[in-house]
Amino acid sequence: MNKKILGFVLAAALTGGAAMAQTAGAPPAAQADPLPQPNPKFFTAETPTVATVNAFLKAQWGYDANRIWRVMAIQKTMAPGISRIVVFIAQKGQTNQQPQSLQFLTTPDGKFALAGDQVMPFGEKPFAALRSTLQQRADGPAKGAAGKDLLLVEFADMQCPHCKESEKIFDQLVTDFPNARVVFQNYPLTEIHPYAYKAASYGVCVAQKSNDAFFTFLHEVFAKQEALTPEAGDQTLAAAATAAGQDPAAITACASTPATKAKVDAQIKLAEDSGVDQTPMISVNGHLIPLGNVPYEVLKQIVAFQAVQDGVPAGTPSK
Repeated sequence: MNKKILGFVLAAALTGGAAMAQTAGAPPAAQADPLPQPNPKFFTAETPTVATVNAFLKAQWGYDANRIWRVMAIQKTMAPGISRIVVFIAQKGQTNQQPQSLQFLTTPDGKFALAGDQVMPFGEKPFAALRSTLQQRADGPAKGAAGKDLLLVEFADMQCPHCKESEKIFDQLVTDFPNARVVFQNYPLTEIHPYAYKAASYGVCVAQKSNDAFFTFLHEVFAKQEALTPEAGDQTLAAAATAAGQDPAAITACASTPATKAKVDAQIKLAEDSGVDQTPMISVNGHLIPLGNVPYEVLKQIVAFQAVQDGVPAGTPSK
């Protein structure tokens, strides 16, 4: 696994991890420890501390109890204040395994980690800042709870095929986590989906009329997604507005106004400010996860774990 892949795995929390060998909770005595002991000579940097690195990794991987790790080095680098972190990782209960090695850098202010081409928040609570930002600024249509203590924000593009596939995930999250507020946030990728911006504009106008109508509109757009073309796109969006119980002429006029453009642009800026670089991507109380790479059962584990970490109830799933 090269550094770029490891960086992506770290950022997206796609490999599990809850038990931290040695410094963060040793494996049961009956199991052989697959990880070597660290050598003190490789701990030359004053910051971050081992405890901070372990807290950061627990935030990333703590939803899965099958991953164990050990911090092997926290070293100074040639760049003042930038530290190199080396972590060995293994699977609990597996014998004769070769531990994987993860390396990343931390910035002098201790706020960011860099692995490969990935930049991610660092620290004991790496998701807290984005969680707060989205609680204040994520204003898209929503389902579920009114409160924002457990806030799941999906960044999506209506012309994106993978976003179409994630529609059922959105609805399942509402069912499985009754105390969660699940928000749809526009992030049209106009470079590759030329009709996505107009679709987002129509969606903003429908949502202004009715939160529930928006989700009917969204479903209709996804159902006819292949018709979002220069020849049929306007008709497709108008038909979706009609299916949502809205006046298509009024929605079309609204979609072309400067106010609607400003709204869509603000949603794009929020996605960019949040570090979103693909769709569909979901924030689980500030923890960004690419939806296209995570099985739903793993996503459920992440949501439940993050709720516990943030001290909020997830609710009892409906039967």
